[in-house]
Amino acid sequence: MRTKLPLTTLIVSTGIALALSGCAGGAAGSQLEPARFVSMQEGPGEEYVIGPLDKLTIHVWRNDELGAEVQVRPDGRITTPLVSDMPAVGKTPTMLAEDIRLQLSQYIEEPLVTVIVNEFAGTFSQQVRVVGATAEPASIPYRANMTLLDAMISVGGLSEYAAGNRSRLIRFDRQSGEQREYDLRLSDLLRRGDSDANVMLMPGDVIIIPESMF
Repeated sequence: MRTKLPLTTLIVSTGIALALSGCAGGAAGSQLEPARFVSMQEGPGEEYVIGPLDKLTIHVWRNDELGAEVQVRPDGRITTPLVSDMPAVGKTPTMLAEDIRLQLSQYIEEPLVTVIVNEFAGTFSQQVRVVGATAEPASIPYRANMTLLDAMISVGGLSEYAAGNRSRLIRFDRQSGEQREYDLRLSDLLRRGDSDANVMLMPGDVIIIPESMF
């Protein structure tokens, strides 16, 4: 003969079970596809966007006196001869060259302007930031075909007390407009040489490495 539980007991039990399952689901991140240590087909990344503190060379053909070597100010602007406080951050070199050309057109006929980026910092959306238990936390300019291994080499690997296999990757999904989290196995990658733990990175990724509790 079956014993019937009171309705209130069933409701409480069900609620606890759902809460526990919800916590378990929220604690685990998604997995990324493994990446090769060396890409089989190298290709260009997204077009570069100028960021604060980038160093630029502005060249105006047949008008060398209007060119300049400048560093983008923290406020995102540059100043060159005849061009004052031109916004540069968020533009590609081609876009900035066109804006400078339009400004100079008030003074000279059909100027030809070229913008060259000499030293790169990029915007935050084009950097990979590595924080937490690593030798040298840093923001790294993203480069085409960059992998997790590349980023970890740039920051000197894990610290002595890093819990590498509990690391997370935070990525903003531009299509959905949502932030997503992925599990990383940095200890397996760096200390055991597990190639399946290497993954491709994207501009704007944030890698968070916690410390071990022991």
